[in-house]
Amino acid sequence: MAIARPFRALMLLAVVLWCFFLYQIFKPTPTLHGPGDRYQNFERDPTLDPTGEPEGTLVRTSERYAPDAVDTDRIDATLLALVRNEEVDDMVSSMKDLERTWNHKFNYPWTFFNDVEFTEEFKRKTSAATNAKCHYELIPAEHWDAPRWIDKQIFDESAAALEKSGVQYAKMMSYHQMCRWNSGLFYKHPALARTRWYWRVEPKVHFFCDVDYDVFRYMQDNNKTYGFTINLYDDPKTLPTLWPETVKFLAEHPNYLHENNAIKWVVDDVRRPDHNKKAQGYSTCHFWSNFEVGDMDFWRSQAYEDYFNHLDRAGGFFYERWGDAPVHSIALGLFEDSSKIHWFRDIGYQHIPFFNCPNSPKCKGCVTGRLTDGEAWLHREDCRPTWFKYAGMG
Repeated sequence: MAIARPFRALMLLAVVLWCFFLYQIFKPTPTLHGPGDRYQNFERDPTLDPTGEPEGTLVRTSERYAPDAVDTDRIDATLLALVRNEEVDDMVSSMKDLERTWNHKFNYPWTFFNDVEFTEEFKRKTSAATNAKCHYELIPAEHWDAPRWIDKQIFDESAAALEKSGVQYAKMMSYHQMCRWNSGLFYKHPALARTRWYWRVEPKVHFFCDVDYDVFRYMQDNNKTYGFTINLYDDPKTLPTLWPETVKFLAEHPNYLHENNAIKWVVDDVRRPDHNKKAQGYSTCHFWSNFEVGDMDFWRSQAYEDYFNHLDRAGGFFYERWGDAPVHSIALGLFEDSSKIHWFRDIGYQHIPFFNCPNSPKCKGCVTGRLTDGEAWLHREDCRPTWFKYAGMG
């Protein structure tokens, strides 16, 4: 007896579906050993290689680093945070991580900044998280408020256009103020007048690795200016005129360009040509400045002071959304010796959604070689390969 054609079609479909089901169950498992093996930017992510302490002079803890030591080995440095009162619990979480992995050995002071007075709750919770001294500072209005040459109507119109194009925080005036303050005003606060070195720490970040040397002394003793962990591309929609303004500045001050600069990193158009084009000649590569260990003498230099003032008068901190990360990074890439910029590959760090997680027995809580635990497309935001190409891994 012949089988009806519709029934034969159904039987064939059932066989196909069954075969597909069996394939899904028994298909070979990809030979992946960790997130680093899936990495798109390197043949092998350098954080997968065994990581030790940096070369050079290293100073260990001693009784001279005790919180109340009079004859101390601590230098003029501070852990620095711009933070709101309502972020106190997230700030304490960050503090506990850094105290556990590093600062309980060295007891460097914490300096907190806010555009309003800190609450007693904030002071009580943060001071309880460390044995080191804590300082609570109010940002002067003249450092925080938009400068007098910023037109509020133009800001509102520009912010609306930026928001329509998908730029985050475009209409949030406080975000623009924060970027400007972090770019060129934090180191001018009277509380930091006698401080040279800083380590920026934000709420809700994580530190994963024990660090057994004085990071500030490492910077000083080995002639370093700036230290980073993560190096990313920025959104070119936030800064379309930042590089053109920089070019104008360089035309007026060609002598500020350092002979061993990293300008090729700043203007690279090979890895992300679309970014370079949209940013009018800037690669958008930047050191992710939520982690930075720096020498404020660089920001206080004449070259950087002139550069920041030029940018400030151009208005891009408000009419666009110039961030402190690209501003700092461009200045470092142009005006500083690139050998004085250090990748802290041994410091495990996370600021959502990116990691720096080295292969070291001193690290726990992160996955070696993992750049991000977010969407796969986030891997293309990594600009470390370009930095390593032009400046090395020092």
